[in-house]
Amino acid sequence: MAKHNELGEFGEELAVEELEKKGYEIVERNWRYKKAEIDIIARKNNVLAIVEVKTRSSDYFGDPQDFVNSKKIKMLVEAVNEYVVSKDLEVEVRFDIIAIIKNENQLTIEHLEDAFFHF
Repeated sequence: MAKHNELGEFGEELAVEELEKKGYEIVERNWRYKKAEIDIIARKNNVLAIVEVKTRSSDYFGDPQDFVNSKKIKMLVEAVNEYVVSKDLEVEVRFDIIAIIKNENQLTIEHLEDAFFHF
């Protein structure tokens, strides 16, 4: 497996642990619709958190969350619309990013709630 894939999987595991510590129930992982993949769908109370996990080995080229572009956001919104309709859910939907930097010297995890509205 390529190193970036291993880092990505490691980041998703950390993100799940972080969400569970905060009281979220993990509903789905790696849910796909067309070309979109939602990394984590989590629920807490009546909020469905759509979580994009970005893991990097450095912030040299920018913060991990900087790599979520408008095309990715559009695909995630379309996917989550399909998810909510197909599951007949009546929930508040929120888009979060969990940004992780993991290298030899540091491990930082930042949970950005309502992240898409901060771009």
